[in-house]
Amino acid sequence: MNTVKKPVSKKYFILAAVALVLIASLVGAILIGSAERSGSISEELKDAVLHEEKKISLFGWAVNPAAISAMIVTGILLIAALLIRIFAVPRFKEVPGKFQMCIEELVSFFDGMSRSNSPHSNGVLGCYIFAAGCYICFGTLFELFGIQVIATNGYAVSLPAPLSDINAAIAMGCLSYLFIMGGGIAKNGLRGFARAIKEFSLPVSMSFRLFGALLSGLLVTELVYYTISLSIVLPVAVGVLFTLLHAIIQTYVLVMLTSTYYGEVTEPPIKKPKKQKRAKAEKAEAPAAA
Repeated sequence: MNTVKKPVSKKYFILAAVALVLIASLVGAILIGSAERSGSISEELKDAVLHEEKKISLFGWAVNPAAISAMIVTGILLIAALLIRIFAVPRFKEVPGKFQMCIEELVSFFDGMSRSNSPHSNGVLGCYIFAAGCYICFGTLFELFGIQVIATNGYAVSLPAPLSDINAAIAMGCLSYLFIMGGGIAKNGLRGFARAIKEFSLPVSMSFRLFGALLSGLLVTELVYYTISLSIVLPVAVGVLFTLLHAIIQTYVLVMLTSTYYGEVTEPPIKKPKKQKRAKAEKAEAPAAA
């Protein structure tokens, strides 16, 4: 019985070619060695945390590179939201296309999270966690572009994720905490304020969770780039892996914490029956029992 050989799919040839190129690039990167750096590896890692030397001039002020990243990411998100609202939303149809389906799934995800974690008050909550989630996710992915700028000391520096700066992380944590407290006050008054005050460590935990996670990815990437000169194979794999994981995980963690605590402080108090009503109910039940 004759057997017909199936033709080998083109995707296997493509995968094999890509694998050979990556292996050859890795071997070449190891043989070439590291390029000349502006300082030792300890100085590079220290500057990645503190930004003492490699600062950027902004209208005459020396600022951290993360501040420039924050401005760029904020501008991109605002422009994208404006373009989607003007050109895309009016063209939405009952049978959604790919782009409309993507937007609807994204909105319904955050809306569903706000409804499930805060069933009593979730109108503005969905909007906030949607905006905060987009900023954290796209801000973290921004460092993948590796945009190079010249620092004040003359060396080139890549723009990092905005939240890899401790100041930005603290601002995000405090903003989320103030939003939670504001929701509690608006819904339950002083009772909601007291509930929010009990979680006084929440902004600290949120801030340092964001900062620690994003900074660890930045330091690992800097370490790999310092060791292997070419920005291919292992550096790219490590950078993409850490960046994607941090973007997804930290976005989910912050919006989940915000929506959960917001639901707790906005939950209406359970009204207990007064003692007089209890006594009347007991007296009414006594003759009936007799």
